[in-house]
Amino acid sequence: MAEPIRILHVFGTLGLGGAESRIMDLYRHIDRERVQFDFLVHSDPEATGKKCPTSDELMAVREPDYFDATVKKLGGNIYAIPKFHGTNARDYKNAIRMFFMQHRGEWRMVQGHMTSTAAIYLPLAKSCGINTTIAHARSAGVDPGIKGVVTRIIRSPLAKAGTCDLRFACTENAARSVFGDAMTDDGQVRIIPNAIDLRRFVYNQEIRNKIRNELGLSNAIVIGHVGRFHYAKNHEYLLKVFAEFLRILSHDDSNSFNILHGMRIRLLMLGEGSLMDTMKQLASDLHIDKHVIFCGNKTNANEYYQAMDYFLFPSRYEGLPGTVVEAQSAGLQCLISDSITPEVDITPLVSRMSIEEPPAVWARKILNDLMLRDYRESDSKNEEEIPIGDREASREPVNAMIKKAGFDVRTQAEIMQQFYLTGKF
Repeated sequence: MAEPIRILHVFGTLGLGGAESRIMDLYRHIDRERVQFDFLVHSDPEATGKKCPTSDELMAVREPDYFDATVKKLGGNIYAIPKFHGTNARDYKNAIRMFFMQHRGEWRMVQGHMTSTAAIYLPLAKSCGINTTIAHARSAGVDPGIKGVVTRIIRSPLAKAGTCDLRFACTENAARSVFGDAMTDDGQVRIIPNAIDLRRFVYNQEIRNKIRNELGLSNAIVIGHVGRFHYAKNHEYLLKVFAEFLRILSHDDSNSFNILHGMRIRLLMLGEGSLMDTMKQLASDLHIDKHVIFCGNKTNANEYYQAMDYFLFPSRYEGLPGTVVEAQSAGLQCLISDSITPEVDITPLVSRMSIEEPPAVWARKILNDLMLRDYRESDSKNEEEIPIGDREASREPVNAMIKKAGFDVRTQAEIMQQFYLTGKF
């Protein structure tokens, strides 16, 4: 049997991020006897004592990341180049050039999911013999301050012809943000949804009971969130919404939400990141820390959706958050920021509000949703009615909608495998 072709995916890290998770789902479902993935990540060169270390030197001192073991188990290789710091542009370019020269002929395609420096590494990969270079936009925003300004400047060549061969984006908003209106309007960007493994997230009562018992939440109302503790995710607003939720409920003298009286209320958050300690302190300052559970990263995150009763996602910006798709697959009502791309509104389970609204407005919306006061039948684009509030009954129609919208990774794996093998869709 012929050796599989190999595709190199470029990331910042192999941590538990949305883009990384989506590629791993794809990786698990392609025919790896025909197509194999390798990964190039960015690592701090300081521990090597060199400004321009080789991949082997970086890998020797690099701490394993979340998905390292998965990649190796599936037959992939992991390589590293130095992180780009702005002041090390020459060393960064030299390291990339040296890497691709050393591995000339190993990959048919290089797919860059880290678009902040894709305009640097993709042309260098092309000059070293890579047949097809792809920039894949995963986010519709950038970090605040000077870092965001620099990112926009460095990646601006991606909006011009010749920087890469192909352009992918998870949503139209992401396409416009990274590649510009002209290329997007001209059809030069292919939209590829962030697909998930639906079978892992579909609602399951037994798993719900198991996780809730493990957490000691068998008789609680659980509002959930899944996301790394990063500026984009807006955890400070989320915590303020939850604090208002508790305040309104505790002062409900008119018994507007009487069904919820006396019930334990918890905010369950999965994820890790640089802002996690800051958010723990904010929860304490808001006097809600006894009601908030910081779970960190979980290998069985899919099971934690089952334990939730509602999903809250007030991000400042996103590409296409797979977590919102996952939450819908689990049958959860979702309240999300209106800055998030509309492609994620796959089922009537999703509602939107502006993060410019006071947190109390979001809190009242959640309370009304939990009381099922805002019962929404399917709109005209949906063929089936969704019994919101009955996760068991809504399981099949919800997941049929998600699959029809192109978010099933098994279907996407067939499409992408054909592309990797032939270069055509």
